[in-house]
Amino acid sequence: MNRSANVFTALIRTHHITSRKKLARVKKAAALSDLQVLVRSGGSPGIMYAEGPDEIAVSNWVNDVQALRYKDFQCVQKPAAHSVRVAGHTSEAGFEEVASVAEFGERMAQRGLSNWWKIGSKFHLRVINNASSSSSSSSSARTAIEQT
Repeated sequence: MNRSANVFTALIRTHHITSRKKLARVKKAAALSDLQVLVRSGGSPGIMYAEGPDEIAVSNWVNDVQALRYKDFQCVQKPAAHSVRVAGHTSEAGFEEVASVAEFGERMAQRGLSNWWKIGSKFHLRVINNASSSSSSSSSARTAIEQT
């Protein structure tokens, strides 16, 4: 059964996350601060989410990650209190990696943070109308994820 908890959360976006050495340091910083961390690694974009009961711990973790000098580091959602759905810890170490932006978004939805995540990530769905100039063809639309 899911329950809600008030925690401090932060969202970081980087150009990419591929270095296993840097990820080990991100994981160690999370463990030292007793935080739950979710990372989208393996390429571009790099995304990191942290949550914990203490705003100072989350802020210190953000600073530790920034010190790793990730390319295009942006703390797009600064540490702030939120009510999130929890069903227990995401992993025993408080650290989880996912391979896709879609999977990261699913994890945010499971925690009840869909709107927060969408605002912070600035990923928007845009319908692009590919209307054909021919009168016999019908116009088609495709949905593309565009980063603004």
